[in-house]
Amino acid sequence: MNKPSKFWDRNAERYAKSPVADEAAYQKKLRVTRDYFRPDMEVLEFGCGIGSTAIAHAPYVKHIRAIDISAKMIEIAQRKAAAGKVDNVTFEQATLDDLDLPDQSYDAIMGHSILHLLESKEDAIAKVHRLLKPGGVFVSSTACIGDFMKIFKVIGPIGKFLGLIPLVKVFTVKDMEASLTAAGFVLDYQWQPGKGKSVFIVAKKAD
Repeated sequence: MNKPSKFWDRNAERYAKSPVADEAAYQKKLRVTRDYFRPDMEVLEFGCGIGSTAIAHAPYVKHIRAIDISAKMIEIAQRKAAAGKVDNVTFEQATLDDLDLPDQSYDAIMGHSILHLLESKEDAIAKVHRLLKPGGVFVSSTACIGDFMKIFKVIGPIGKFLGLIPLVKVFTVKDMEASLTAAGFVLDYQWQPGKGKSVFIVAKKAD
């Protein structure tokens, strides 16, 4: 694995102990997502972190494959799943780029708090589109820092160089929308809890 894994490995335990920043918004995102789920669905989550979202959705689908770049994050997720006796989520250390899968492998794909941490959100979105079955959905929640902190383009690389923060890409909600539609998605649901909050989008692949 590459250098970003070291940052998240180092911060995994602290991250696991941190409370959800906006519990009400998080619960709403879970409810909206479940409206798109069915019991027979095969789901992929990339950038799953400590597994909270995958575990929360497990009762509503057939199986979730949840991946993350950090081995430490995956260890925590596996412990949580075992403690909760959740047996239909498979956690593994991997990135979206690592997956060599046939087209149309999944009914739904989730990518929360991850697209702004990738070198190219466009490449990730294109792969998600390819991996989804016709009519499948891509559920994402993304920090669009360009709408409220443009100066991060300057300070972000400094923080990354010092090892204080990971790679963070700066783009706007409109940029995010454009990337999804350019890849062939139709935006089916969109919500932002407030200024400076992550934008939550459910994008659908055409039938």
